[in-house]
Amino acid sequence: MSEVAAHGHGVRGMSRESLQALAGNADPGKFGKMFPRLAPLHAEDDALFELAKAMRDEKGAEGDHPNLPAGYTYLGQFVDHDITLDTTPLDKQRADPLATQNFRTPALDLDSLYGDGPGLHPYLYAKEGVRKLPGPKFLIGKAQVSDALPRRDGGPDRKIPELDNDLPRNAHGRALIFDERNDENLLVAQFHLLMLKFHNAVVDHLKKTTTGLKDPELFAEARLIVTWHYQWIVLFDFVERLTEPGLIRRIKHEGRRFYRFRSRPYMPAEFAAAAYRLGHSMVRETYSHNAVFRPGGLADGTLEFMFNFTGKSGLIAGDLAPETPPSPLGPHHTLPSNWVIDWRRFFDLETPPEDNFTLNHARRLDPLIVPALHTLPDHPEDMTTIAARQFVLPFRNLRRGSQIGLPSGQDVARAMGFEPLSDTQLSQGRDGDAAAKHGFHKATPLWYYILKEAEQLHDGLRLGPVGSTIVAETFLGLIHGDDNSFLGRRTNWTPHLPSKTPGHFTMADLITFVGDINPVGDGVGVVLEEKPAQ
Repeated sequence: MSEVAAHGHGVRGMSRESLQALAGNADPGKFGKMFPRLAPLHAEDDALFELAKAMRDEKGAEGDHPNLPAGYTYLGQFVDHDITLDTTPLDKQRADPLATQNFRTPALDLDSLYGDGPGLHPYLYAKEGVRKLPGPKFLIGKAQVSDALPRRDGGPDRKIPELDNDLPRNAHGRALIFDERNDENLLVAQFHLLMLKFHNAVVDHLKKTTTGLKDPELFAEARLIVTWHYQWIVLFDFVERLTEPGLIRRIKHEGRRFYRFRSRPYMPAEFAAAAYRLGHSMVRETYSHNAVFRPGGLADGTLEFMFNFTGKSGLIAGDLAPETPPSPLGPHHTLPSNWVIDWRRFFDLETPPEDNFTLNHARRLDPLIVPALHTLPDHPEDMTTIAARQFVLPFRNLRRGSQIGLPSGQDVARAMGFEPLSDTQLSQGRDGDAAAKHGFHKATPLWYYILKEAEQLHDGLRLGPVGSTIVAETFLGLIHGDDNSFLGRRTNWTPHLPSKTPGHFTMADLITFVGDINPVGDGVGVVLEEKPAQ
């Protein structure tokens, strides 16, 4: 789901050769194929680029998904980074280039959040006293004082005060988190921060409801509770929104038919390079971010801003930033407090109608990708070379599928026992015209097929049978294959933290439990007292 950054930390990536070499193994290694016996779909780069250009979203407001809040786009990106994080030492990677044994199994275990805990990664954790060891809580960073909405009455300037709402950072603005990809855009960075605060809130909850737990046990119990509730959210609040209610329980009861392994989960190419890239279709061009940055505020929350206000991709520079930034864009010491997220605008917290409030909706699940992702940052004007075309995200996805030898969508549908989309369905729209021109309506790149299936069968409101099955079976398998997951240890476990519906837990419940919902408030700020001169 990541818009720009590559996945992983120096781990062996998927290639056609490695996937073929592992195709016959019971446990194929880090990467494998669900359908290793299906023939690859060959496609010329020029044809893929023409299709990619036609996948441009110009539908305006009618392209919004009416029932899917935009926050799920960035939950999806956070999850992507969680399951693709592999910290296997390089010497073991070199000793086992096909990753048949020496690799870190993909799992929804929040290692991108926790690292290896306070003992081995103490820089992630807060100290609760001068001589105390780090933990059991995470370290939280501060967002610096910044401008509020301008006053209309000519009164004194107001500011948004310093807030405990940034990732912790080092002296040069780099985020002190275990997976730096979670600081590549502001929305996933704020989501990572939310998960840090969720853990801290669970620690506080345990201190109030249990006795006798020392810090190491308190940390371990909080981590288990956080991880299992997160896994529940992924299956029953995320995957089932993208597929259909009841699908996870049905597959759990009937068994996975296509994502199978003997002992160690692997990352299926059909999932990583096709089905799960559905998130690119969900990305909006602009967001109503909070009371300050929204339509009618200081400015819209554009994708450009979302990359700028980070340490990895933007202009958060720590001590390298000047005391007075040359422009509102920075460089800044830390995140400006007026860019702290208003979670009511990204998940449905049943906020009553009020002035200047908008719930952001994700875009529909269809083959249309917003213009900003057709011209990624620093793109060249001349798009005749392959290197330049990589700045067009749909082309990058289509070409990646061809490079690693993914089969056609029709072949996968038949292998699953589903009736493939018709030539007519695959030829609908401007993108369908481009697909038909190059014969892709008869043999269709898998990523495009899955998005077209959602559009044609469900009006972009949810995935079709091929996409749903790949996504649901993969996530269920990743959790099933983890001995420490709630399915691995307690198959009948249900969430127990406070929630709207007992025994269920959603992102709205998580945000409500944390309680830090809209720190910026109405955006008018406060008059800060001048500190006396020293």
